Amino acid sequence: MKKLTFLAALGAIIFCQTALATESIGEKAQVKANDLKRVATEKVHRIEEAACMKSDAKCLALKAKNRAKEAGVVVKDKAVELKNAMTD
Repeated sequence: MKKLTFLAALGAIIFCQTALATESIGEKAQVKANDLKRVATEKVHRIEEAACMKSDAKCLALKAKNRAKEAGVVVKDKAVELKNAMTD
């Protein structure tokens, strides 16, 4: 009986994995490209922030602006990924 329960649970797990893994190769490549682009942008922003020679208020404003841009890009990318997952 334990073997039967184990096999049923294993079958359900395998079925769920195949049902959820419907992302196409092009979509996977786009996700990786978006991740790399975000990391590169973050690095550039951190360098700009470290080199900021203006007043503290202006440097903090630049930092806040950069974080807002980064958050916006992440939300946009995740929305596209979710849309792609829902349409498949």
